[in-house]
Amino acid sequence: MRLFADSASDLPKDFFENENVVLFPLRVHIGDQDFEDIRGIQSIKVFDAIRAGSHPKTSQVSPEEMLTAFEQLAKDADEGYYIAFSSELSGTYSTAVMVADQVREEYPDLKLTILDSKAASLGYGLLVKEAAKLRAAGQPLDKIIEKTRFMADHLESLFTVEDLDYMAKGGRISKGSAFVGGLLNIKPLLHVEEGKLVPIEKLRGRKKVIKRMIELMKERGNQLDQQTIAISHGDDEEFANALKQEIEENFHPQSVEIHMIGSVIAAHTGPGTLALFFFNQID
Repeated sequence: MRLFADSASDLPKDFFENENVVLFPLRVHIGDQDFEDIRGIQSIKVFDAIRAGSHPKTSQVSPEEMLTAFEQLAKDADEGYYIAFSSELSGTYSTAVMVADQVREEYPDLKLTILDSKAASLGYGLLVKEAAKLRAAGQPLDKIIEKTRFMADHLESLFTVEDLDYMAKGGRISKGSAFVGGLLNIKPLLHVEEGKLVPIEKLRGRKKVIKRMIELMKERGNQLDQQTIAISHGDDEEFANALKQEIEENFHPQSVEIHMIGSVIAAHTGPGTLALFFFNQID
C-alpha cells in the first residue's frame, strides 16, 4: 500500500523518509529562483525574503511527477491513497484527479483513492500522520480511508496572521476581506470553512488572540484530553509556546505538536502567523 501527500501538510522531510510516504512538493518562486518545497527550500528562507521586501509566489505540484508516481503504482499492481491539500486553496487536488483519470485510460485497474482534505498545514498533516500510523499497524486501506475522511470532516482550524494582505494577494481570501492592522496591533482570526479560509474576528494583541482561541476550543472541541493538538507558526516559536501552555493547562491533551509553517503556506501567510488544529469529534 502506497501513501502520498503533498508539502502543504507542513510535515518535516524526515517524516516522509521515515514513514515511507511519497512526497509531492509544491513549488516556491522567489525572484528568479524556483524551489521545491521541503526538498529544496526551508520556510525560514521564505520568511526572510518577505521581511526583506520580496513577494514569493507558489505553484502546485508538477503533473509530471504525479503521472510518474501513479503509473508506477499501476504497473506494480499496488493500491494507493493520496491525501491532498484543500481544493479551495490549490489546484493540486484537481490536477491529481485529472492525472489519475489519464493513467486509468492505459491502466484501467489503477487502485488509487484521492481525498480532498479540505485542510492545510499541520491540520492536513494530522490526517497524513494518522494514515501512516494505521498502515504501520496493519490496517487495510478501506479502514484508513474511512478514518481519515472522518477526521477531515471533523477538523477545526484556527489561524491568525499579521496581515491579511499576504493571503489576498495570493487569492487565498477575497480582497474585500483583507485589511492592514499592524499599526493598531490588530490580529485577524480566521477559520477554515469547507476548505476555505474565512476571517471571523479582529482582536487586538496576542494575549486576546490566544484567549479567544482557547474559548473556541472549549466551544468546538470534544474529548480534547484524548487528542494530539497541532500548532504551526510563522517563525514565532514564542507565540506558539504561549498557546501550547494555555492548551495544556486548560485541556490536558495527549500531546501538543509544534512545527514551523512550511514554505508554500509561509509564502501566503507571512511571518507571525499562528495556526491551531484540533477535532470536534474523534469517534
